[in-house]
Amino acid sequence: MHAWENIPMDAEADFSSMETVHGSTIPTKLTIVHSTGVFLHNIVWCSCPGVDSSTTRPQTAFTFDVLNHFLIDALECKTSASSFFEKIRRMTNNCFPDTVPNRYRELMRVSRLWRDLMSRKWFGFAHNDEQKPDKGDLACWLVSQRYVVDGNFTAQHMVMRKPQLDISLSDGLGYMVKDQEYQTHLSSAVESKERSSCSNHRAVNAANISRSNLRATGVGATACARHGCFVPHSIVDFQKGERHMNIDYSICNALNYHSAGIDSSLIIYDVGCQWSINFLQRVAQSKGLSVPENMHIVPAVGKFHLSAHKLACFARYSLNFIQGAGHVDGEILETLWAPFNKISPTARSMSQAHRQEVLDDHMRDSNWKKIVGIMKTLLKKYKRALKGVDDTKSPFDELTLSLDPEKISIWKIDEKKAMEQRGEYLDIYQLQMNKAPTMAEIRLKLTESENTDTSKPGTVSWLITGINLEDLQDGLRADIRQLPTDATPGQKVSIEEKRQRLTARIAKFHETADAMTAGMDLGTATVHSDDPRFCYAGHDENGWGEVSDEEISEYIDEEILAEEMGIWMPSSVPYQDALALGLGPLQAEELELRKGQANDCLEKLRMALGHKAIIYRQYFRSANSTWAGTRSKQEAQRCQLKIDKCVRSYQRARSAMEGLGMDKATLGSLYQPISPTELSIDKEVTEENRFGQGSDRLAWFWRGNNASQGQDDAWIDESPTDLVYRVNWLKAKARWNRWQEELRLVRHEMGWTINWFKYHQNEWERRGGQATRPGHQAYAYQQVLMWGRFVEEAEKNFNGCSLASTSSTLCSPQLAEIIVFKIWTGQMVPTAFHVILIPITDRIKSAELNRPGCNVGIENQPVLILLL
Repeated sequence: MHAWENIPMDAEADFSSMETVHGSTIPTKLTIVHSTGVFLHNIVWCSCPGVDSSTTRPQTAFTFDVLNHFLIDALECKTSASSFFEKIRRMTNNCFPDTVPNRYRELMRVSRLWRDLMSRKWFGFAHNDEQKPDKGDLACWLVSQRYVVDGNFTAQHMVMRKPQLDISLSDGLGYMVKDQEYQTHLSSAVESKERSSCSNHRAVNAANISRSNLRATGVGATACARHGCFVPHSIVDFQKGERHMNIDYSICNALNYHSAGIDSSLIIYDVGCQWSINFLQRVAQSKGLSVPENMHIVPAVGKFHLSAHKLACFARYSLNFIQGAGHVDGEILETLWAPFNKISPTARSMSQAHRQEVLDDHMRDSNWKKIVGIMKTLLKKYKRALKGVDDTKSPFDELTLSLDPEKISIWKIDEKKAMEQRGEYLDIYQLQMNKAPTMAEIRLKLTESENTDTSKPGTVSWLITGINLEDLQDGLRADIRQLPTDATPGQKVSIEEKRQRLTARIAKFHETADAMTAGMDLGTATVHSDDPRFCYAGHDENGWGEVSDEEISEYIDEEILAEEMGIWMPSSVPYQDALALGLGPLQAEELELRKGQANDCLEKLRMALGHKAIIYRQYFRSANSTWAGTRSKQEAQRCQLKIDKCVRSYQRARSAMEGLGMDKATLGSLYQPISPTELSIDKEVTEENRFGQGSDRLAWFWRGNNASQGQDDAWIDESPTDLVYRVNWLKAKARWNRWQEELRLVRHEMGWTINWFKYHQNEWERRGGQATRPGHQAYAYQQVLMWGRFVEEAEKNFNGCSLASTSSTLCSPQLAEIIVFKIWTGQMVPTAFHVILIPITDRIKSAELNRPGCNVGIENQPVLILLL
């Protein structure tokens, strides 16, 4: 029979009674599942002498073709076994698919066996019956010591009803850790109880999440930060969220995987600032954890997650300030989780062993895709690195030429110390200043000194009242601008009541002024006019506009409106005239209060701009409805009103300080004019620890109200110019250094890739030469051709770009490990040169390197020198 349509409708019932009799010439029926459908064939079993079957009473057979199709569908399309077999049933009989025998359970079992057999064949274990795979041997991997760590709470696993019936085929041989050893570690490990000293991270707060129906609440993984390959034998299950005991086990397994001789490792973790504090202590206290001897671990935080940390973490854990990091963002695992989330619902209810094998297979396939596409990836990185070096070198050189060489020498010393010591020494990359004194602090200081001063008691409170009245006038003018063109009588009455109250308070203030000045004639009062550039009305598109004063004051006589009244202050009198009239003490007090007013305004301005940046970043971009977008727009409008109010108040304070005789140098450095262009959302400041650092210069008020070194009340350690240029020069140099490292790394990775392809080509040549079976020889020859094609394509694509030697002598020995040495220059000055030997033989475990100028080599084996 060929087509299932020729089988009777009750064929499924007949299958249950079928039996296979070995050695009989009586035909028996066998269900064969193929990629084109399910078929029923009459089978006569072989009865030749010496032929025996490993199973009894087989009723179903799967072709290699359908098993290969299922694996590819599962890997690429994330198709479940149930959906795949339903497709096969419909291909067999689209009208009556229920009449086709359901072999879903058989497919689940056979596909596991097929996956395990194929993995052993791909990794060469079919050619060596004596060698058994060890931990992680059934996994693709590119050697690297730049790791990124992350958890995935979507990859859950339900509690098994009968775990004793579960059978594992490759426990710990792929990417997930060996279960028994992992459970032993968890039973003896003690979870750290300290709370996070940084921001409120989800990974820390989720530490107590647990569901009774879940065996695993997610998985944690360690992957290569440069290539995005999962590290073999380092994927762990979570039991109660993302705990340190889980992540520590994953990281330790990664650090111990093919890392002999490497003395440093970069670990990028979204809560690395907290995880790294007691990591070594936890390792020392746990029997299941270990790190290679003399391994120096450099913790870092991914560039995207770093924006959620407190500002102090930016310089200490940013990848921008880590030597040898190149240009990685530390977020590549986020892109790897996306396809895994598609298979998580299917794997959630599998048995533990089956789930482990499925996750291993998908991770192997993910790594294989990285290897297949590594040539395109490296070429893209190469072009990007070339552009990055060009874009950052010129600005850095120009900035360096414009600065004092002596100061640059000091900054270089600080930079070197920061790179070596790290920790708090890295704070040189941030603006360091103390907080400027507020008006309340200045008022307290002046009030305490009133009794010993020549001024009259109560003058400080009187001056504060005058400044507050100016703010009330400004607020009233802002309320008037916010009124709609068709203002209601109630709105007009509210404005009028505010005017009356304000008029009365101004009159009382001026009565007190006569007492303070002994009734002397002091001339006209100061009338403040608002800068129209900072008078945002916040109107929407429904006819909002400014209401004229005539409309509001239609019942008022032609008098000066309260918001337009002049308020007499000591600053209303010219500085020299005030000295002649004996008003010097009053002006001195007002000057101090005006400084506090300006400082308060600048602080509120920075907060308002930061709030506005958050609104645009978190709400506008993520608004998923018209309602949310409208609410965000209204919030941004209110924030803009606060910004304009702060600027107007600052302008009044600055104008008063100018009239009070403040020197131009202080005004030009400490209290500069504010332009509308400086009020843009400057991410260099509002998101100083953001993902993607720019080169824009900070607006002056973000650098703090800097005072000169000679002032008694200076609140910074450096002069304004030095402070700004130091941070900008250090950041510019760090950007250029990272791009230089990236370019060198990419060029060496090109050479290493060619050597890695050649190694596999030679390894399969060796296996083919040792094989005695025709099938083994044919498969090995096929692999030689495949890896040879990789070598040919890589050499053609990387021609002229690679720095590493592609000599065949580098690929013949087994790639067993990587050894890192420190060498000296010709002047015997220690540098950060790292010598990486690729490959090395088993007998080469240590060596001495000659000085530059000689042929560097070990037992006549060439080496690769990586400059970091």
